[in-house]
Amino acid sequence: MRKAQSTIEYALLVAVVAAAFLAMHLYVQRAVQANFKLIEDQTNVEPQ
Repeated sequence: MRKAQSTIEYALLVAVVAAAFLAMHLYVQRAVQANFKLIEDQTNVEPQ
C-alpha cells in the first residue's frame, strides 16, 4: 500500500512540474515572438 502511494505521489509531482514547464514555455514563446515583432517593426520603418 505504501509503495503505491509513493508512486502516485511521484506521478503527481512529475505532472505538476510538467504543467509548470508547459505554462512557462507558452509565456517565453509569446515574449520571444513579441520581441521579434518589435525588431521587425523597427527595421521596416519607411523613411519620411
